[in-house]
Amino acid sequence: MMLDAELERAVKAALKKAQSKGDLPPFDLPDAVGIEHPKQREMGDYATPVCMQLARLARMAPVKIAEATVKHLRRPEFIGGVEVVHPGFINFRLDGAWLAGQVEEILAAGDAYGRVDLGEGKRVQVEFVSANPTGPLHIGSARNAVLGDAIASVLEAAGYDVKREYYVNDAGSRMQAFHQTLFARYAQALGVDADVPEDGYQGQHMVDLGARIAEEHGRAFLEMPREEALREIGALGLESVVAGAREDLALMEVHFDRWFSEQSLYDDGKYGRIMTILREGGYVDVHDGAVWFTATALGGAKDEVLVRSDGTPGYFASDIAYHLDKFVDRGYDWVIDVWGADHQGHVPRMKAMMQALGLDPERLTIVLYQMVTLKRAGEIVRLSKRTGDIITL
Repeated sequence: MMLDAELERAVKAALKKAQSKGDLPPFDLPDAVGIEHPKQREMGDYATPVCMQLARLARMAPVKIAEATVKHLRRPEFIGGVEVVHPGFINFRLDGAWLAGQVEEILAAGDAYGRVDLGEGKRVQVEFVSANPTGPLHIGSARNAVLGDAIASVLEAAGYDVKREYYVNDAGSRMQAFHQTLFARYAQALGVDADVPEDGYQGQHMVDLGARIAEEHGRAFLEMPREEALREIGALGLESVVAGAREDLALMEVHFDRWFSEQSLYDDGKYGRIMTILREGGYVDVHDGAVWFTATALGGAKDEVLVRSDGTPGYFASDIAYHLDKFVDRGYDWVIDVWGADHQGHVPRMKAMMQALGLDPERLTIVLYQMVTLKRAGEIVRLSKRTGDIITL
C-alpha cells in the first residue's frame, strides 16, 4: 500500500463530494493533489496544501475549502487524526494501532514488504558497469555497479520486470591493442623478445595474464600464424578478464542476467542492418572520407562518425545497433543506461538516435554519475588500464 497515493485518492473524493453537496462551488478539480510530509513533526505525518492552490478557483478562503473537504473525507484506516491548520493545510496523523499492526505485517512479508505494482510488469533493461574488458575492474567501477544495481532493485520492488545487463566492449581498436599487448607479454614470459605496442596496455595485469597463458599453453601460440595467434590468445584473455569481472562483482552481490558481446552485433549482421536503416531514413552523410550520422538534423550537438575514413566502424554505430537490439529485437519498454559523467556529451546524440529509429526518446533514460577521483601526493590521478594506473576493485 502506498499511503500518499491512498490519501490523494481520499482527498480528491472528498473535494468532489463537497462540490456535489454544495459545500464547495463547481470548478475543475486538479489532476493531482500534492501529499507531503510536514517540515515540523508536531504538525503530523502527512499534509496537503491543495486547498490553498484552489482558493482562486473556488473564490473562497483556503481554510474554508479545507473545512469543507475534511467534512466529507472518508478517513483511510491508517489515519488516526485529521486537522485543518491555518492558512489552509489539511494535516494527517497515522493511527497508532494501525502502525503497531504493521510490525507483524513487516515480519510476515519479509523482503516482499513495501513492494508495489507501479510498473505493472513493464519490461525494463538496466545496463551498467560495462567496463572495457582490457583488464580487471578498478574501483571506479564500484560506483557504477552500486548505482546501477540499486536502480534495478528499486524498479523490481516497484513492479517492473527488470533485467540487468553488462555490455562487453569486445570489438574495435582497443581490443586489437589488448590482443597485441597480451601476445607480447606472453612471448616475453617465454623468453622471446617482443615489444608492447605504443598504444598498448602497460599495467602489471597484462604481464601476469601473459605469464599465466604461457604457463598453461607453452609455445603453442608462437607456432601459429600471427593473426590466428592474436585471435586465439585474445579470446583467452577476454575470457579471463570477463570471468574476473564476474567474480569481483559477485563479491559486491551484483549479478547480471546477461553479458552482451559487442562483437555479436557484427557477427549477427545487426551492424549492417542499422546502416541500411539509417541510409533508407536519410540520416547518413558522406564527407571527409567518412560516413556520418546526421544527428544535428534531429537536435544533436554535432554529427557523429559511423564509419571512419579507414573503413572501420565508429563506436556510435555499434551503440545504435545495440539499442535497436534492446528496443526492437528484445522489446524492452524502457532502457536505462548508467554512465560516468565523462559521457555527458553523448546524451543528445543518443536521443537523436532514438528519433532516427522511430522510437520515443523518453523510453531511453541515461543516468550520469560523477567520476571517482583519487590523489597521489596531492595530485589527481586518472585511473587508466592503458597506463596501468589502477586500484583493482
